[in-house]
Order: sequence, then structure tokens, then C-alpha cells
Amino acid sequence: MNIVVCLKQVPGTSEVKINPETNTLIRQGIKNIINPFDSYALEEGVRLKEKFGGKVTAISMGPAQAADMLKEAISLGADEAFLLCDRAFAGADTWATAYTLAGAVNKLGQIDLVICGRQSTDGDTAQVGPEMAEMLGAAFIAYVSQIEEISASRIRVMRMIDEGYEIIQSSLPAVITVTKEINIPRLPSLRGIMRSKSAKIPLWTLQDLALDPDRVGLNGSFTRVVKIFTPQQDKKAEMIQGEPEVQVACLFNKLKEGGLV
Repeated sequence: MNIVVCLKQVPGTSEVKINPETNTLIRQGIKNIINPFDSYALEEGVRLKEKFGGKVTAISMGPAQAADMLKEAISLGADEAFLLCDRAFAGADTWATAYTLAGAVNKLGQIDLVICGRQSTDGDTAQVGPEMAEMLGAAFIAYVSQIEEISASRIRVMRMIDEGYEIIQSSLPAVITVTKEINIPRLPSLRGIMRSKSAKIPLWTLQDLALDPDRVGLNGSFTRVVKIFTPQQDKKAEMIQGEPEVQVACLFNKLKEGGLV
């Protein structure tokens, strides 16, 4: 079974600064980690490999320093890793990111399953997984909390929904996004650490992936960040007392006075 796990490098702290000119995160000087949700995706891919055989390939789109994250993925059980690294990829929104990742999956050849984390902690959109599935022409299942059964041609999973969960069966190849309920990620083994130290992380550029330059990075993005700022906190607060009907009427009047309704 050939499995691809998509990883993203994110800041390891919530105290990040924004470049006022580019409206992007300033990543220099802060510790970067594997996106926590992607850790569950990687663990599940390695578990499937250990149970059914095959290969786990980790891919990521990002700057050159993301190669360290991919080496960590190898220490955790990935067989190989590739970094999609090109200035042309900079400024990509979720659609352009998905297009680039899908290009890498296609370059890898016959893939049975692509596993992504539910979402990234710095973007929180949960859009890349489904968009990539659409571009690959593959089935897609979101919020997978358990893989119940998998064969050469089909997969059956449990996915979380608002009311509880549901069981879905799909044909392969497929793209799935997983939740933290699916497993407990392992720590790297000594053997894995030693293997990662000597691992080479190939860099794939726009030319290597043979992608349309008008569909990657900022050029290929349908959305752009116009401004990022920290909202000012209004410390004024008031607890409305009384019966529910009185509270509703009082709240409505205050909203009306503030020009909000």
C-alpha cells in the first residue's frame, strides 16, 4: 500500500508576529513544529504500513527549513520525504497549495491513500484536503476518527459528525483528513533518529513538478490577505439580569442603541 502524508510546518507558539508589509507570519526566530493534526495523520500512515506493508511518503510545501520537519517525519516512521520548495510557491492560498501538493502526489505515481490532518493550527481552514481530492479526482472523507477496514480497492472509516459519528465506505484511491481521536502519535525510536540524521530530503521545484506557474503561489491564489491585525479588546462588560424575556428585550435595545441591528 502506497500512502502519502501531507505535513505542514507551523509555529510552535501562539505568540507570533505579523509582517505589516506582507501580512504574513514572521517565522524567523521562533520554533517551528509539525502541525499537531498532521502528527496524527503521519502516525496513522505508519500504522497502516506496519499492518499491511507498503511505503509512507511525507510531503510538505514550504521554505528550506521545513526539511528538518520532514527529517523528523522519517524518524517517526516515514520511508521517504520530499519538500516542495520554490519562490513561485510563496503566498499561496489553500487552492494554490492544494494544486501544488496534488502535483507532487501525481509525480509520485500510483498512490492508494493520501492522509492529511484535519486542519492546520495557523490557518484553521480545513480546505486543503478536500481541494486536493478534487484535483486528484479521488474520493474524499473528512474528520476520520477510525479506519475500520482497508483493502486494495476499498476503505471503510468512522467519521465524526455533530450528532455523533457515521460509517462511510469508499473506493481507493482516496484522500482523508483525520482527527486527534484516531490514535496517539509515537515518539521517535533510536533507530528512527539515526536513520533521519543521514536522510536526504529532495527539493522539488515548480519545474520538477511541471506545474502551471499561473496556478501556484500568489499568482494562482483566488484569495489574498489584505490585512492582519489583533482586534482591540473592549473591557467593558455587563451582565444583564432578570427573566429571559427581560434579558432579550434589554439586549435588543442595547444592540439597537449601538447601531448593530
